[in-house]
Amino acid sequence: MKAILNKLINQEPLSSEEAQNVLVNISKGKYNHTQIAAFVTVYMMRSITIDELKGFRDALLELCIPVDLSDYNTIDLCGTGGDAKDTFNVSTLATFITAGAGVQVAKHGNYGVSSASGSSNVMEAIGITFTNKTAALKKSLEDANICFLHAPLFHPAMKKMAPVRQDLGLKTFFNMLGPMVNPSFPKNQLVGVFNLELQRIYGYLYQDTDINYSIVHALDGYDEISLTGNTKIITNHSETILTPKDLNLSPIEPAALYGGKSVKSSAKTFLKIINGDGKEAQNNVVCANAGLAIAMVKKVSHAEGFELAKESLLTLKAKASLNKLIALSH
Repeated sequence: MKAILNKLINQEPLSSEEAQNVLVNISKGKYNHTQIAAFVTVYMMRSITIDELKGFRDALLELCIPVDLSDYNTIDLCGTGGDAKDTFNVSTLATFITAGAGVQVAKHGNYGVSSASGSSNVMEAIGITFTNKTAALKKSLEDANICFLHAPLFHPAMKKMAPVRQDLGLKTFFNMLGPMVNPSFPKNQLVGVFNLELQRIYGYLYQDTDINYSIVHALDGYDEISLTGNTKIITNHSETILTPKDLNLSPIEPAALYGGKSVKSSAKTFLKIINGDGKEAQNNVVCANAGLAIAMVKKVSHAEGFELAKESLLTLKAKASLNKLIALSH
């Protein structure tokens, strides 16, 4: 590790192989917490390169416990987090709305580190028990149109990092990795990222896969379609700017997206929205994100996907998917 740290301190980038080896060695317990913290801190002070992120991604996919869901045309909706916006759990809600619209979702999630409440925190708070058993996950997909893949059950390599990440409590390059290391290797992915530079890097990495992808970044800083302004979307085929007007909506105020400072308040907001009691701005944001996911899989326009998402939420189909998942998880 000393040689690696000296290289990084001298402003030299790592090759993808070097980056991959570091993460493999971390998983094997070859470095102490101080060395790992120093390594992670470098990437808070300078941008990550495409080769470095590729190496980290390849390491986690190599080390993960894979689950074979290839018989299903699944999508994952996952943001990097780390946008420091303290929003409610938009992508997690959008996941259930997507499932309620008849699209099968393999949602990859984890506990929050740089935010008050990650998707796993909310899922746990509302009564979902996590599993990595393939049969149970397939049953969930078939009956509820959704399964939840709690990252620590599939990425044992991350356990060595968890104490360091928790102690730091800051956005690290692991935020960048979460959406790219879904252990079920879904055919479709809607990914949210926290800045334009990372969106560009994701675009380069995803274009070398056979995944049907959309990478979104709200130009005012959100790692999702926020409707507070315009959103840049990169797909397999295009780069476009989405405006609220494209979905026949008006821009919303950032305060409408605030999610609270605790798991308890986040879960309360989650349940209020999925029960059909959300405010119009909240409903529109989650449906804008779910609508894009639905559009990607059903091959319809985003505007049509948005309408299907609203139907899923307001007729409580999304809630039905949630209730089935809770029941199945027990």
